[in-house]
Amino acid sequence: MRSWDDLSPFPMLLPSWVPGVAAGIASLHLIQKLLFPYFWADLRYLLKVLLYGLRVESYRQRGKIVTVLDKFVKLAEKQPHKAFLIYDGKVLSYRDVDRRSNRVAQVFLHHGTLKKGDTVALLMGNEPDFIHVWFGLAKLGCVVAFLNFNVRSRSLLHCLTSCEPKILIVGADLLGTLEEILPYLQKDISVWIMSKDSTFPNVHSLLDKMEAASEDPVPVGRRSASNLKSSVLYIFTSGTTGLPKAAVISHMQVLKGAAGLWAFGATAEDIIYITLPLYHSAASLLGIGGCIELGATCVLRKKFSASQFWSDCKKYNVTVIQYIGELCRYLCSQPVKDGEKNHKVRLAVGNGVRNDVWREFLDRFGAVKICEFYGATEGNICFMNHTGKIGSVGRTNFFYKLFFPFDLIKYDFQKDEPIRNKHGWCEKVKKGEAGLLISQVNAKNPFFGYAGSKRHTEKKLLSEVFKKGDLYFNTGDLMVQDHENFLYFWDRIGDTFRWKGENVATTEVSDVIVMLDFIQEANVYGVSVPGHEGKAGMASLILKQNKAIDLEQMYKQVVTYLPGYACPLFLRVQETMEMTGTFKQQKFRLVDEGFNPSTITDPLYFLDNSKQTYILLTKEVYERILSGQIKL
Repeated sequence: MRSWDDLSPFPMLLPSWVPGVAAGIASLHLIQKLLFPYFWADLRYLLKVLLYGLRVESYRQRGKIVTVLDKFVKLAEKQPHKAFLIYDGKVLSYRDVDRRSNRVAQVFLHHGTLKKGDTVALLMGNEPDFIHVWFGLAKLGCVVAFLNFNVRSRSLLHCLTSCEPKILIVGADLLGTLEEILPYLQKDISVWIMSKDSTFPNVHSLLDKMEAASEDPVPVGRRSASNLKSSVLYIFTSGTTGLPKAAVISHMQVLKGAAGLWAFGATAEDIIYITLPLYHSAASLLGIGGCIELGATCVLRKKFSASQFWSDCKKYNVTVIQYIGELCRYLCSQPVKDGEKNHKVRLAVGNGVRNDVWREFLDRFGAVKICEFYGATEGNICFMNHTGKIGSVGRTNFFYKLFFPFDLIKYDFQKDEPIRNKHGWCEKVKKGEAGLLISQVNAKNPFFGYAGSKRHTEKKLLSEVFKKGDLYFNTGDLMVQDHENFLYFWDRIGDTFRWKGENVATTEVSDVIVMLDFIQEANVYGVSVPGHEGKAGMASLILKQNKAIDLEQMYKQVVTYLPGYACPLFLRVQETMEMTGTFKQQKFRLVDEGFNPSTITDPLYFLDNSKQTYILLTKEVYERILSGQIKL
């Protein structure tokens, strides 16, 4: 009987050591799978991060600073006819957007007194002209401040004071907001509106001048950047210290933000759907900037619509969507329809999605890769969940911490500060424990702070953390790192909570409430509501002596002076306000007690928009809120 070697035309003449090596490789592969299951995924992600960093560094060393705007102008030359922006069915090519932004630049080059480095504030909703104005001003070398169009009155005036703009540009649909603040604006701020004429005194119209302007590019020298660390944007954030703060955004941060979609695997062939507001860094930097980094197409919507979301995705062949946690929940709350998995969406990029919503979203809408990430607008640290682990905001490892050093430290919730040992140093938490996320500030990972407030910038920094002379950025976020090195968001600290995808500063809400003549003191905090992301606003109130609460006046006050997401949904009237040992308002017991009328003896009230007042929070109303019959 002949052997296989006799039958084979290629006799097996392998050396005796080959089987041993093969067995060794197989064993190593098995060990890697068991002990280091994410090794290759981590390596691929790390190499991407390093590749992008090296590319930016190589430009810098050659003395050539390439910004996201430079990349856009190059794409307008390279692929002029490719769709860059689709809005309400209208398609704008890379060339179209480039030329219209040139018109904006030409208007202010000839009609204004703008110098390179001057600030221009932009108060506009989601529309193509937001991008045209942004790019046009950037071509003049201006720093553009994105104003949150939900912010009004005193808070909006504060934003303008902090960023000190030479010009304010207002969208046609926000003239009511402009009218509120116009009498109180500083006289040296020139105001322009997105219309062909103006009925306001000393307010200029922009659209008519854009139509008459040239499409020729302005001199390249106006936009050229000499340093990646120079400021290019101000994006407002609530932070943890009260009124909105203007986070300084550098060219470096814009480049990092724009690389996010690419890092998650998006390509030039993708079509990206943006429903988030453009004043948010998620939409402007990750969305629009990411689209430019890829050379892809963006579908922009005026505002998010749960009922039209998947229709739009199918209509425009969308492949990448952006989200916040609430957005995913809204989609899952929609009535079930046939063919919900019949779409081309393959990536969903965002943050804040709850575990149960994450699972439901995948079960209901198909094999969409959820790309969860973590990053503060003004922060110097970012995590990306490149493995798809449900609930996690990202992963870390030895090599990642070498390039982006961070730690989770012990935090005292009563004193509202990091815990320091007898030697004065902070202490790291163990794996599985919640700790305050801090990120080291150094030349490679700088913190640029806030415009107009050195005090706010300094307040976000921790010094002498582990050794003399070190410096860390305080994110204000509590995180947990598990034994597989996955990171999970746990909660926010201080005077801020998150609702409807927005940060709500409790001090800002309190300041508005205590303006009422019957309020002595207000303690604002967030409470958990089953089935909802974030925390809903609640205010504990102390009334002035011999005064009664006016519920209609309270409603009118908060809806007039606060963004919708910041209006307290619940009120609690108390006799005395509990304070901490350091004379701060005590919030922790109030947060734990929530808004249950069965366990709280104090009078409770609920914000009823249909009746335009606060109503008594009865057990029946409470049950209807929990069951979802009353929409929050």
